[in-house]
Parts: sequence; C-alpha cells; structure tokens
Amino acid sequence: MIETILVYKLPKINRKEIEKMFSLSDLRETKVYQEALEEGRQQGELVAKQNLILRQLNLKIGKIYPNLEEEVKQLTLTELDNLALALFDFSNVEDLQQWLASH
Repeated sequence: MIETILVYKLPKINRKEIEKMFSLSDLRETKVYQEALEEGRQQGELVAKQNLILRQLNLKIGKIYPNLEEEVKQLTLTELDNLALALFDFSNVEDLQQWLASH
C-alpha cells in the first residue's frame, strides 16, 4: 500500500524526501524501486550503445543522414550489437543503408 501511495500520490517528491517523511530506510528494496532501477539501466544501455555506434559510423563512413540516424535509434539492443560488428566492413553510407534494409 505504501508503494502505491509513493508512486501515484507523490510523484514529484524525491527518494530522500520520501525516506524522511516515512522513515523508509529500505525504500531501495521495494519492488517498484527495483523495477524502476532496472528500466533505467536498460534505457541507459540502449542510449549508450546508440550513441557509440553513431559515433563509430560517423568516423567510419562520414556524417550519416538524419533519417538513417533515426533508423539506427529504432534498433533493438541485439540489432545494435550486430550493427556494431558489421560496421567494421562498411566503406560508405550505402553499406549502412543496405544493412538497415536487410535487418
């Protein structure tokens, strides 16, 4: 019940304020906190991979078109991993376009 109150009724209060208000030293152990933390980690990993691969592509084949950049940003983590390996064989933007079209 406390988790529900914390999440839905006090969305603008930070963790330290909630701990102080409710004396919840074990807030980090709640399911809501753990799920939010995991979602944040996954999102962070995705954004980090996207940024790294886009930088690698810019170094390897030059500035890529905004539409291709958006396509790269739509890839899953597994697809990004595959692209990270494939881009070593790219020599121009057409190679990236072909790879994206086939995946």
